[in-house]
Amino acid sequence: MKSLYLILALFIVPFSASANQQLTDYFFAAAKMGETATLTEFLNHGFPVDLRNHQSYTALMMATYHGQKKAVEILLQYGANACLKDKRGHTSMMGAMVKAEWSIAKRLYQVDCKQAHSTGKTLKEFAEVFGQTEKLNALNLSPRSINE
Repeated sequence: MKSLYLILALFIVPFSASANQQLTDYFFAAAKMGETATLTEFLNHGFPVDLRNHQSYTALMMATYHGQKKAVEILLQYGANACLKDKRGHTSMMGAMVKAEWSIAKRLYQVDCKQAHSTGKTLKEFAEVFGQTEKLNALNLSPRSINE
């Protein structure tokens, strides 16, 4: 039933600025809450997977930060860019580390991008700041890639 409402909202509601903002809000809420069916409907209808909200976060960042592993998987399957940075220079991987979402961090680490903070901190240095060095090491990532 939710899918029917989403389809109606996407195709019947006039596309005013407020309607677009409402759809964006629903998309980000679905990522945050792990509503995978809703995310899939949005993405199947061409909603931009890497759209940013007013705080500069993507849906992948939101899903990661809120521990929504299935939503993270769906967003990655639809081409979400795990290498994008928010206005502070943080990636989804860094959000996973901050929130100690290690299963998500391990999945995001499989994405081929240099996970460096805008100030030039490596993953290892970022983990040290948040007291997460031991957990980062437990992911069994190659030492070279942690120091990049």
